[in-house]
Amino acid sequence: MQATIIRSNMLTLDDRLERCDAALTIAGQIQMVGTFENLLALAPSASVLDKRDFHLTPGLTDAHIHLVGYGLSLSSINLEGTRSSGEAVLRVAARLAEFKDGWVLGRGFNLGAWNDAAHPTAAMLDAVAPHQPVALRSRDGHSLWVNSPVLELAGVTADTPDPAGGVIVRDERGHPTGTLLENAMALVTRVQPTVGLEDAVNAGRLAAAQMRRYGFTAVHTMALEPNLYLQAVQELEARGELNLRVWACIPHADLESIEALGLRGGLGDKVKLSGVKFFADGALGSRTALMFEAYNGYPNEYGVAVDSPATVLERGRRALELGFSPVIHAIGDCANSQMLDVLAQLAPIAQRRGLRLRLEHAQHLTLPDLKRFAALGIVVSAQPIQLPGDTATIDALLGEARAARSYAFRDLLNSGATLALGSDAPVATPDPVLGFEAAVQRLGADSQPWHSEQAITRLETLRGYTTGPALAAGWESWYGRIAPGCAADFTLWDGDPLLEGSKPLEALSL
Repeated sequence: MQATIIRSNMLTLDDRLERCDAALTIAGQIQMVGTFENLLALAPSASVLDKRDFHLTPGLTDAHIHLVGYGLSLSSINLEGTRSSGEAVLRVAARLAEFKDGWVLGRGFNLGAWNDAAHPTAAMLDAVAPHQPVALRSRDGHSLWVNSPVLELAGVTADTPDPAGGVIVRDERGHPTGTLLENAMALVTRVQPTVGLEDAVNAGRLAAAQMRRYGFTAVHTMALEPNLYLQAVQELEARGELNLRVWACIPHADLESIEALGLRGGLGDKVKLSGVKFFADGALGSRTALMFEAYNGYPNEYGVAVDSPATVLERGRRALELGFSPVIHAIGDCANSQMLDVLAQLAPIAQRRGLRLRLEHAQHLTLPDLKRFAALGIVVSAQPIQLPGDTATIDALLGEARAARSYAFRDLLNSGATLALGSDAPVATPDPVLGFEAAVQRLGADSQPWHSEQAITRLETLRGYTTGPALAAGWESWYGRIAPGCAADFTLWDGDPLLEGSKPLEALSL
């Protein structure tokens, strides 16, 4: 097998050798690291890839993404940055001028950033789309805004009960207004045009290509997607077209099917089925994140509980016995506290099985809970890229005291917790340049520092995109470092990644 020596300015993130200028690779694995002269003397027939004008780090990993959903989002209406429902409606109207048939889909509006913070209504969309179905998903993915044709197609009326773990927003007479929260969104998604396998394959291919351009070599894809989307990623691998490593989750509702098929966690080559996804609550922007105290200005709203602690405990135990890591979405402080209690009970099983426990988001925490992650060995899978868009919403809905414990990266690291960083794309862009800025600078939407005492360094952020996700996936022995025995997956940078202004250029795999 052909050996390759890659020559560059390398930041290894390996404790044994912080920096080096060359790595010897064979068949996709790093064999040795050190000086170029020494490696060339040991392998004189090796080919040489000269990247001395650049810097190299271990390949970046996005620890929380919806890969196929991100690919599909690249062709839908982008509502990011809208400041009101009226501005969002104008974007819908512009799209309708181009596409006069079929469903109109979009995503990205942030209710907390609008100057009209009430839930938007079907009537607003009916003004520009009285006949064509329109469905718009919020930035956080936990609410859906639709027009009257969609409500009619879905059969959602005043007589439709709220589903478990979901809310149909209603007017004073009990009629649906056009916003559906959490599990109520399924009332609409079940009647939307289905995405075929080839559509999903194409979207997955598009997303993977974009992630490579951003410098990512691996992703952890979550389960808030149809099972067809996971099938599409596996199909890309089967066709030899997948250029990312994928740590994949399944919804906990599929546990029985997985068990019946005899499948176990960790199976697969590039696509590894490894996580089982749960949802403790919703999201802050939709006022469905489960909080101990009511939202400011909404005295009767505490959020929405989705999967109960009892459900997560019972099914999480089953997942662990099958070799899958429980992966729990928890945003509100109450949801996080409840799930930490559950994970404390699951920790002995996870330790026995050699599996990681992780909470996704962990955005809002109480002071006592901040210190529990490290003690329990729970990885915090966080998304700093969402911070700039959330600051105004947090300030308005939670107030100063609770805001100080939001996106509390510094406190978590100081307590000994591990951070695995990602984007939650398509909720936010996976662009790592913006992810680094959000973690290090902590600027709000107004470009002013926001609780900068919780900022982390560029090195800590880089670890959050490399060694942290590797640990979260159980890959720490062979991924996330430039070291012998690790995968030859790298990210090429235009300058020293620890210096402000440097950025990833592309992913590189040998």
